[in-house]
Amino acid sequence: MLANTGCDGCRNGAPFPVAFTMAFHPIVDIEAGSIWGYEALVRGTEGQGAGQILSHVTDENRYTFDQACRVKAIELAGSRLKDDGVARLSINFMPNAVYEPSACIRSSLAAAAKAKFDPRRLMFEFTENERMDDTEHVRHIVSEYKRMGFTTALDDFGAGYAGLGLLARFQPDLIKIDMELVRDISSSPSRQAIVKGIIDIARTLNITVLAEGIESGEELASLRDAGVRLFQGYFFAKPQLERFVALGEIDNLAAARAH
Repeated sequence: MLANTGCDGCRNGAPFPVAFTMAFHPIVDIEAGSIWGYEALVRGTEGQGAGQILSHVTDENRYTFDQACRVKAIELAGSRLKDDGVARLSINFMPNAVYEPSACIRSSLAAAAKAKFDPRRLMFEFTENERMDDTEHVRHIVSEYKRMGFTTALDDFGAGYAGLGLLARFQPDLIKIDMELVRDISSSPSRQAIVKGIIDIARTLNITVLAEGIESGEELASLRDAGVRLFQGYFFAKPQLERFVALGEIDNLAAARAH
């Protein structure tokens, strides 16, 4: 317990009432022909979807849940991914569950040390769809995580109302273009124009762009032509429960690189 930090969550966080585990979804680097990382996605222990688990999150157990998700993802990566030595582990976090970044990260660092997983391979994602009570606090979290050597990412970019405003306040290392902008982009001039604008802004701010939700070769080709090289989606692989898909299991990678 971190009784001297002043964090109520450390002392008073309610236990989370439902057992859960993680599925892992690969992120591919199309230019390098490699797996760039894996996103950890919460699932029930019998494969129940994220929505069923997240429906049990309350203000009282939010901190406990957020901490437990991080630890579970790192423990699984440590036992099954540490020998890879390269791929990042991306963990979603709830900004409203982080009281003080340097204190709230301790359980994650302890889990990484125990699992012998290099914490510099951790990426922390937050979504612009997450309710943010204090954007200055989120800016502080992103700044501190970057200072500690973690990669930071803004998920679902373009899905909410605050995307550009958030980028004006703080710059993560990476933004993930929401699948709503990705879907059928090859036949949508409006989506193409919007994504081009996002990529131009990201390039100016030195932010890496990842396109998520890829389901077709046409979507991949359009985004690749626009300058994206990191991709995630069912076109390559589906999330696997407590398992990290190997490079040889990635669908369509060789064919995509040939074009």
